[in-house]
Amino acid sequence: MPAEILTTDDLREFKQEMLAEIKLLLSDLSALKPADKKYLKSLELQEILDMSPASLQNLRNARVLPYTKIGGTFYYEWDDIVQLMDKFKKPAKAKI
Repeated sequence: MPAEILTTDDLREFKQEMLAEIKLLLSDLSALKPADKKYLKSLELQEILDMSPASLQNLRNARVLPYTKIGGTFYYEWDDIVQLMDKFKKPAKAKI
């Protein structure tokens, strides 16, 4: 099988495709926010972040994600969730 040679144009095109995909993913996070809700219940947050109940409990236990508990129900503020995501965001690698 012959080797393929990548050109700088190929890399630029790949970069543009990746940036477009990242922008789409970031806009999807905003779209995931339930319309008129400031607070989400545990199950709603688990579905949005595709997270297990144990992982969410670990975030609570470690005091990484602020929450409010009323009765037996945990509530999470949307803005706190976004801040947590921003806090753990890894920077992109340097330009090629």
